[in-house]
Amino acid sequence: MTLELYRDRNHCCLMFSDLIEENGHAVQANQFLIIDEDAGALIDPGGNLAFNELFMAVSRHFPPRQLSYLIASHADPDIIGSLDRWMSSTAAPLVISRVWERFAPHFTKVGKSDNRVIGVPDSGGRLPLGRNDLLLLPAHFLHSEGNFHFYDPVSRILFTGDLGVSMVTGVQAGQPVTDLKAHIPQMEGFHRRYMVANKILRLWVRMARQLDIDMLVPQHGAPIQGKEAIDDFFAWVESLMCGIDLFDEQVYQIPSARIDPISRQMRPALRAVANGV
Repeated sequence: MTLELYRDRNHCCLMFSDLIEENGHAVQANQFLIIDEDAGALIDPGGNLAFNELFMAVSRHFPPRQLSYLIASHADPDIIGSLDRWMSSTAAPLVISRVWERFAPHFTKVGKSDNRVIGVPDSGGRLPLGRNDLLLLPAHFLHSEGNFHFYDPVSRILFTGDLGVSMVTGVQAGQPVTDLKAHIPQMEGFHRRYMVANKILRLWVRMARQLDIDMLVPQHGAPIQGKEAIDDFFAWVESLMCGIDLFDEQVYQIPSARIDPISRQMRPALRAVANGV
């Protein structure tokens, strides 16, 4: 499914939501193409599971070999696991946090990424694309140490990586959410585990509220659309306790349960028997 998030005469934003076979073995993921006149950028191009389908889908809208950038919010496998193949199929450089600048080449064959990685400083920046700029916004620790979100001022879309994620199918991901309250159960567990701390969420909300946003689009799950739903999302994450807020000494214990490699289940440790009884 290709979802047209925005289009005018010179500019469009496309989302690909169901390129991975939904067999329970891999998480659903979205990939994004932004085209401004004769320039194109692919955001969070995904892992090898998505490469073939994504390459064909992109080709229907823009020549992959003419891509200006491969842009990554962070360095997880579902973000840039297919980097080696994109480096072979295009001449585009990878744009990624400086934190991951020397780690990203581990996804490619030796030398393939030489002089093709643009490291973004922690403060972010403005990246020219066609006649406009993309804003690379600091989103560190949401959830990755070096993490960026991408704001397109033409479409007023904020691409939020792992923030705003919902655990839904690829088909459901293609249906924008306008009622946040009903959507929270699909988001809550992920955010409590993967976002690092409420402090970081509050800092991010303070920054994001300064933007004119029509849609928040995460890398997994459905876009959040409309002022009311976006304001509700800001209010929700601003008060959400998550990550290290929820961890204490009970988590950091020497484990006793065994992992059964056949059943892939945890088994309680055998208790010692006193006096042979």
